Amino acid sequence: MKSLISYKVTVVVTQINSAICGKLRPCTCALARAKVSAATSSHVDAMVTMRAVRTIRRKDSVHNYVSSMYDVKSVDPRHGHYIAGFTDGEGSFNVSLRPRPDYTHGWKVSASFNISQKDRVILAHIKKILRCGTLRTRKDGVVYYEVTNITALHDTIIPFFTRFGFLSAAKKKNFSLFTRIVEKMYRKEHLTRKGFDEIVALREQLNEGIGRKRAYTASDTHAQ
Repeated sequence: MKSLISYKVTVVVTQINSAICGKLRPCTCALARAKVSAATSSHVDAMVTMRAVRTIRRKDSVHNYVSSMYDVKSVDPRHGHYIAGFTDGEGSFNVSLRPRPDYTHGWKVSASFNISQKDRVILAHIKKILRCGTLRTRKDGVVYYEVTNITALHDTIIPFFTRFGFLSAAKKKNFSLFTRIVEKMYRKEHLTRKGFDEIVALREQLNEGIGRKRAYTASDTHAQ
């Protein structure tokens, strides 16, 4: 691509030089050539830069988030502590299992962070601060904010709540377990049998207590 651009530029410059030199004196011709060369160089640099920017934008759009540019230190502490407190009461960290015959171990493991609330404004504000995740409204009118992208969880959610911690012991425990699971998934350890079993074992300790409902447990994964 670069050689093709250079060839086209050379042809254009040659044609311009020929036209210029046919009408101008030698000293004027040399000056004109210098100006054309400088302008052409700037044009080529601009073309290369535009292509690079378009390539970066295409890569970013695949993930649909900007956590690679996310700096938790830049978050206003007032917003950070507010979101942490809100999550302490209304948010949850989950890891789900679904049978998938096309997967290596016959199971798909997914990690997610979510907050559900009827006030969409608050969740939209949280999404704006965290700069990742999605908002959707259920049939009962409850708005659901959720982050499922493993890179966004690893690069944004975990650093955010590591800085702006929780007060309740239960949430601290769940976040610690969730962090260990996400770290393993980020390193793709869930693709190995050993790593998958370790994640499932950690999941068994997540969100313990009354009200926890799960379609599949560790015993189901061992049965296959």
